[in-house]
Amino acid sequence: MRKIIVLSMITLDGVLQAPGGPEEDTSGGFKYGGWSAPYSDEVGGKVVQNELKQPVDYLLGRKTFEIWASFWPKHADIWPGINDGTKYVMSRTMKKSNWRNTVFIESLEAIKKLKNSEGSDIQVWGSSRLIQLLFKNDLVDELRLKIYPLTLGTGKKLFDDGTIPAAFTLTEILATPTGVIIANYKRAGDVKTGTVRA
Repeated sequence: MRKIIVLSMITLDGVLQAPGGPEEDTSGGFKYGGWSAPYSDEVGGKVVQNELKQPVDYLLGRKTFEIWASFWPKHADIWPGINDGTKYVMSRTMKKSNWRNTVFIESLEAIKKLKNSEGSDIQVWGSSRLIQLLFKNDLVDELRLKIYPLTLGTGKKLFDDGTIPAAFTLTEILATPTGVIIANYKRAGDVKTGTVRA
């Protein structure tokens, strides 16, 4: 069985839309694209470089895939292995791409079949609607979050409609000099409740 790992750059209020640049995703009139740029530093950069070196496959929504396909095939020097990993794209409208190692899937059942197959772990980047589907169906094994010290109040969010009650265990944490909290979590069963006593 393969793990599905969601990697996301989010604000304190959970926005994940367009962290990389003003034109990345302006849907819904979003005007804060590139909000992560002022917080770049060497510590965070090393974490990202380590993530980019991992041999994995990718599960992407159509919009994220279109952004990636217009950039990454020509910039593999920045992301070693991005062209080699299989890109599984969830789309009912898109059927083909010139980017090698791209496979289109259309259903939740296809994702479940993929998860239960043999192979590399599967990383999910961006793809807010796809992430909601994964949360709703309890298919997320790990979260790798970069939490930035700002709020935006608007934009696509990591946790939105469809998120089910679920417990996670913190496996790694790091704070960068610019205030970004890098926190990795793994799925840890059901939510437990109790009474807090003074």
